[in-house]
Amino acid sequence: MNLPTWITFSRLLGVPFLLYGLHNPTPQTRWICCSIFIVAAGTDWLDGYLARKLNQVTDLGKFLDPLVDKLLVLTPLLALIELGQIPAWGVFLILGRELTIAGWRVDPKLSGGVVKGANIWGKLKTVSQIIAIALLIAPLPPVWDSPSLIAFWVSVALTLISGLIYVLPAKPKVSQAKVSE
Repeated sequence: MNLPTWITFSRLLGVPFLLYGLHNPTPQTRWICCSIFIVAAGTDWLDGYLARKLNQVTDLGKFLDPLVDKLLVLTPLLALIELGQIPAWGVFLILGRELTIAGWRVDPKLSGGVVKGANIWGKLKTVSQIIAIALLIAPLPPVWDSPSLIAFWVSVALTLISGLIYVLPAKPKVSQAKVSE
């Protein structure tokens, strides 16, 4: 395993700590979990950057990275359902999108044999999820309850929008030369 793949794997190691820390959270364990989550989320950018920069993109890395990303996002969301902070159906929408896109990527009949990279909507989805989860995990004063929930619902909306954009066929671009003919 190369360095970028080790970094991806290290993100996975944070998942049990999040589960344990959010099972019966205290303000202190919430801050610890929030820190673990933010550091782990930051390594998502780092491993991809290093894999490209060091020319170390591997099949294992391409497989592990999205899988670990989904586990890192869904783990605290499931814990937050258990804590009564967010509704299960909102998390179900995120999970449904993630499973749909994962299936879309591995089935060449669905994707047309082309695996699309992340676009701006996918990146916005990821950033919004990280912000929402960090706000929801952190033991903030009650005045932050509404902004945290709004951030969660914005992330749900961006998750669904990015999923639709991913699966909808791109319209072919018409060149100016063909239009004038």
